[in-house]
Amino acid sequence: MISPEPRNSVFGRGSWPEVSRINDVLRRETVGGVLLIVAAVAALVFANIGTGYASLRDTVIGPEALHLNLTLGTWAADGLLAIFFFVAGLELKREFVAGDLRDPRRAALPVVAAIGGMAVPAIVYTLINLGGALEGWAIPTATDIAFALAVLAVLNSHLPTALRTFLLTLAVVDDLLAITIIALFYTDELKIGWLAAALIPLAAFTFLVQKRIRSWWLLLPLAAVTWGLVHASGVHATVAGILLGFAVPVLRRDGNPDEPGLAEHFEHLVRPFSAAIAVPVFAFFSAGVAINGWSGFTNALGDRVTLGIIVGLFVGKTVGVFGATWLMARFTGASLDDDLSWPDVFGLSMLAGVGFTVSLLIGELAFGVSSAADENVKIGVLAGSLVSAFAASVVLLRRNRVYRAISDEDNRDSDADGIPDAYT
Repeated sequence: MISPEPRNSVFGRGSWPEVSRINDVLRRETVGGVLLIVAAVAALVFANIGTGYASLRDTVIGPEALHLNLTLGTWAADGLLAIFFFVAGLELKREFVAGDLRDPRRAALPVVAAIGGMAVPAIVYTLINLGGALEGWAIPTATDIAFALAVLAVLNSHLPTALRTFLLTLAVVDDLLAITIIALFYTDELKIGWLAAALIPLAAFTFLVQKRIRSWWLLLPLAAVTWGLVHASGVHATVAGILLGFAVPVLRRDGNPDEPGLAEHFEHLVRPFSAAIAVPVFAFFSAGVAINGWSGFTNALGDRVTLGIIVGLFVGKTVGVFGATWLMARFTGASLDDDLSWPDVFGLSMLAGVGFTVSLLIGELAFGVSSAADENVKIGVLAGSLVSAFAASVVLLRRNRVYRAISDEDNRDSDADGIPDAYT
């Protein structure tokens, strides 16, 4: 009989207090954010100094018999990124079950913000490209969850945690909607049989974790098979990561609030690998855009596809996310978290314009790989994301100074009273 909580398992209780210093460092989002940005910069440099980057990214490995003979770039985007989405799914479920988002009025805001943040950029791109390349309408609709959270982690020292929760929810909903768009509008063939088959290992994984069974030799193979079948179905394989994360229970069966639940436990174990390997390697293989010098950059800016993507990501995302959030709060019972203010949401709305991963994927599906339009798509996504990240940094760094001043003032008041504010 399988023990539901084996003490010596990799996923068992015995490993919980025995974390290494390196793992503790990697769990800090600022460290993961720096690793991701360094990897992205390295990719940009490597991609513009020769042909070695493209050759490496397009190297095919994997068993052909299982239809997993994929390029390294695809393994990074579909495989390693699924690990990040698993961690994001765990964290998001914790927020919905036991965190701030358990209040439907607050959970509704980032969901509606994600919808607005997809609709407006699509409209902006379409208006700019009327009579032209309309097949790229969905390119600026996506928010890159990994890059956006990394930028926020680097900027953040005093910003409210509710800001990150809002961004995480928005970005996950955004990616799920973007993947739905890919399935409906950019998938040549959706293989329902493979997708239905994926439900079997997913159900088995769900049954085991609901029974609080943590044996890695059972759970990891089931997760891998689920991922492989989702990938074979034509649906973006990162969906498997989200579904597996949502399957893990948040609350302990014994109701003990002093011990971590299974979702928190798995997140604690997997996050270092996600931060140190999965996300940086993905960033390296996805951010390598060949700009072809200043002339290539300026020529691309004259193309309506490039312009539509840049304006869609920066202006469309800002207007869509902020506008949808404000309208929802103004005309319904939904409300912002008590720790957030509207300038915070404005900066976050700009940050939602960072759109690497799925934007580049949609561009390849819309225009084909290595076409002239595809190169302009990459330059547009790169430029729009950088402009969005820079503008968001200006706003959020200013907000960070505001919150730091408030924190310093509270600390001074506490020291003056000799009694912590929480007890006054």
